[in-house]
Amino acid sequence: MMTWFSGLWGMGATPAIEAATLRDAPRLAELHGASFHRGWGESEFENMMRERNTLVHRLRLGRKIIGFAVSRMAADEAEILSIAIDAAHRGRGLSRELLLTHLGHLAGRGARAIFLEVEEQNEPARRLYEWAGFGVVGRRERYYQQANGEQLNALLMRRDLS
Repeated sequence: MMTWFSGLWGMGATPAIEAATLRDAPRLAELHGASFHRGWGESEFENMMRERNTLVHRLRLGRKIIGFAVSRMAADEAEILSIAIDAAHRGRGLSRELLLTHLGHLAGRGARAIFLEVEEQNEPARRLYEWAGFGVVGRRERYYQQANGEQLNALLMRRDLS
């Protein structure tokens, strides 16, 4: 499937999904800050990558990191904390490959149920998660606060891996 993606870019670079390293923290923080109102800093990524119960994957195109996925595990459950793709590379199916690979690694570590929160009005993210088999199991009122002070609802979603 990944070879099919290489045709989408004239560079001939094939996307690669692999474990992130501490050296990736600056780029991951940059991507997170560009994708979310309250971006995580380098130290937050470094701290997460040092934790044994946290899984961080990077999505690379050639030598450039263009996306990531971060999850935290507890017993046989996991929570996807964040997924981001560089704005210049969105809409090409890369988030699907990243999410499926990430879920496969979580399953390999023993996760049987995966949870996440998504902003209720974030249609692209909701479509991605629904496509991947996640269903809405709850709603959190005024969970996210925007820069302008507006508070947005979050949906709690779940997918079983067993």
